[in-house]
Amino acid sequence: MIRWLLVVFLALLLIDWFSPLLQKFGFGKLPGDLRFRFLGRPWFIPLTTTVVLSFLASLISKLL
Repeated sequence: MIRWLLVVFLALLLIDWFSPLLQKFGFGKLPGDLRFRFLGRPWFIPLTTTVVLSFLASLISKLL
């Protein structure tokens, strides 16, 4: 269980570091990525970006 928590933490950390780079390539602004304000706080749910990046990661893992 601790191993999975560590993996999730590291994945979130990497996503946070690479987020500005991914936004330069258009990720985070795809149709299906939700941006809205709720209770005075901005929320961002990257549905399409998550699917595209997951597909790319799956494709790379199959090729290697």
